[in-house]
Amino acid sequence: MTRAVTAIVGAAETTRLGEIPDMSQIALHADAARNALADCGLTVADVDGVATAGESPVAVAQYLGITPSWLDGTQVGGCSFMLHVRHAAAAIAAGHCKTVLITHGQSGRSRVGVGGFPGGAASLSGQFEAPYGIAGPPTSFTIPALRYMKEFGLTHEQLAMVAVIQREWASRNPRAMHRDPITVDDVLRSRVIAYPFHLLECCLVTDGGGALVVTAAERARDFPRKPVYVIGTGESSETPMISQMEDFTTSRAFRVSGRAAFAEAGIVPGDVDHLMIYDAFAHLPIYGLEDLGFVKRGEAGPFIWERNTAPAGKLALNTNGGGLSYTHTGMYGMFALQESVRQVRGTAPAQVPDVHISVAHGVGGMFAAAGTVVLCDERG
Repeated sequence: MTRAVTAIVGAAETTRLGEIPDMSQIALHADAARNALADCGLTVADVDGVATAGESPVAVAQYLGITPSWLDGTQVGGCSFMLHVRHAAAAIAAGHCKTVLITHGQSGRSRVGVGGFPGGAASLSGQFEAPYGIAGPPTSFTIPALRYMKEFGLTHEQLAMVAVIQREWASRNPRAMHRDPITVDDVLRSRVIAYPFHLLECCLVTDGGGALVVTAAERARDFPRKPVYVIGTGESSETPMISQMEDFTTSRAFRVSGRAAFAEAGIVPGDVDHLMIYDAFAHLPIYGLEDLGFVKRGEAGPFIWERNTAPAGKLALNTNGGGLSYTHTGMYGMFALQESVRQVRGTAPAQVPDVHISVAHGVGGMFAAAGTVVLCDERG
């Protein structure tokens, strides 16, 4: 296992999640930042690096009263925060900064202080996809999902089981938006949003955010909370247009990012105790399990159907309830990282026994980008 250079010493979400109509988007960034800094006993005066997506890191730094020596405004969708962890680790190792604050906040539901949507008629997707009826994630993501179902025989019942099991995890989490048990029949009876996705196979729309504090591994023991070491990271991208994917049944960006993170960490899938895979829609954990090497191509649907990812199963997956049942503000990657940190610390509401290594894997856009982070309870 690789010896860690950096560690996450502070991690927290916004004070509230769900519907927060009295806070603007940048205020959510600030609330998350304040909570994460309190988690590790620091103040804004200790921060010399700022990274964020959704808001300009310049605006966030000014709002918090920070004059940084390093900034990262990488924005590639929901996995941006995985990339921020990777870039922060490189910046700290290079001596560009010592303490990096990574923030996330979105008024996804209340839309308070939110800018306009990117893209438009002149964009690539505006010219070559929108004229054919593609209108946002529910319609875009149906394209690979339907191809996967055709190629590998994934059934509607198997797809629905993703949502059922994640609701089981959510039932153990007091902060989850939806906690009531659901069945496969409940999922299939919920209204169709865009075939083959039913309502319960689509992510929530919420307000909230989170923040992380990253510093050098040799400093990690100086903080009040158990440090979580960053031992592997990866990132990649494929295409901004889902119609241009190399293969609709697998993500090239997932494969490249995952391989890089696992190689850097010096691990294989069998070493992983806990896994978070971005789940804006129910098919994403299926792709993640296969493209990260946990199961073979075409086997993830049956693997989940057989309850291997459920509580007491072989592989704990999306233990906070995921974007389907926990929360989803628009860019979910920060929440996957937060749950990985909690599991490695041993403080998660739905804690899995003996978590030493956790992997948080995110998607940006509709299979456009990917980011993977491997976290460990030991420096190595």
